[in-house]
Amino acid sequence: MSVVFWGLAVLAVAAGVSVFVVDSMARATFALLASLLAVGGTFLLIDLRYLGVLIILMMVMEMLVMAVFMIMFMMNPAGLMPMTMVHNKRGAAIIAGVVFVSLAAGALLAPWPRRAGRPPADPTHALGLSIMGPKMLVMMVIGVAILATMISTVVLATHRGRYDR
Repeated sequence: MSVVFWGLAVLAVAAGVSVFVVDSMARATFALLASLLAVGGTFLLIDLRYLGVLIILMMVMEMLVMAVFMIMFMMNPAGLMPMTMVHNKRGAAIIAGVVFVSLAAGALLAPWPRRAGRPPADPTHALGLSIMGPKMLVMMVIGVAILATMISTVVLATHRGRYDR
């Protein structure tokens, strides 16, 4: 199990780094997708099935929509032609270094609490209760209502579709 975890961790970091190394939008999109799929797999490994599946489904759809919009609207066909993906490299490197050192120092110097008790039988349910408390059912219903509102808005906004002219 730990071999799979470390494999997914290395894949997530390597694919995340390659987002900034590759020279096209399409390759960066699929590298980001690979990184986020590895993160979703990591969530599945630690028995957070709902969050793991949610991350995987959400990221696959998000990256596919991004790829479709790249193909439709970019002057660069499908985003495959070489282009620079990073601007102000020196400033970005300095900011990234400062943020990394700050976060690493915080992680190493923080007094981490010791585990009290055993993990819950259903960690997803426990996470939902700790985030939303007794309002969990209400939030689930509101989530469905918001989804229905988004779908209705898109349907009403596209009266005749893309080719109405």
